[in-house]
Amino acid sequence: MATIDVFHYNVSAESDFGYSQAIRSGELIHVSGQLSFDEAGEFLHAGDFAAQLERTYANMDKVLDHYGATRNQVVSQILYVVNLRQNAAATAKGNLAYFGDHRPASTVLGITELTFPGQVIEISFVIDTKLPA
Repeated sequence: MATIDVFHYNVSAESDFGYSQAIRSGELIHVSGQLSFDEAGEFLHAGDFAAQLERTYANMDKVLDHYGATRNQVVSQILYVVNLRQNAAATAKGNLAYFGDHRPASTVLGITELTFPGQVIEISFVIDTKLPA
C-alpha cells in the first residue's frame, strides 16, 4: 500500500486555496508551483525575473530537503513564465545552472499573468525517489 506524506510551509495561501506544497504517494512526490516567497508566505521581488528565479529555486530546494531528495531525482518540471520571449534566455540559463548535467523532462509555458502582481515565474515538478540521488 502506498504511503502518503504531505508537505506544507504553513503559509496562509495553503489554507486559503486548499492545497499542499507537495504530496508524496509511494516513490513519487508531486510538487505544487513554487515561487518567490519567504518563510512567512510573503511574495518577494515583484517584476525582477532573476531574483524571483533564484528564490524559486531556493524554495524548490526546501521541498527536496524535506523529502531527503536531490535535484537529480527531479523527473519532470513545468515552468510558467510571464513574457517568455523576453525571459527565455534567463530561464534557460537558470535551469542549466540549477540542474547542472541532469536533464529532467521540461515544459515551458509562456503566460500572461500569475497569482501575484509582478510575479513572473512559477515552477512545479515531480520527484522520483527511486532514482539515484
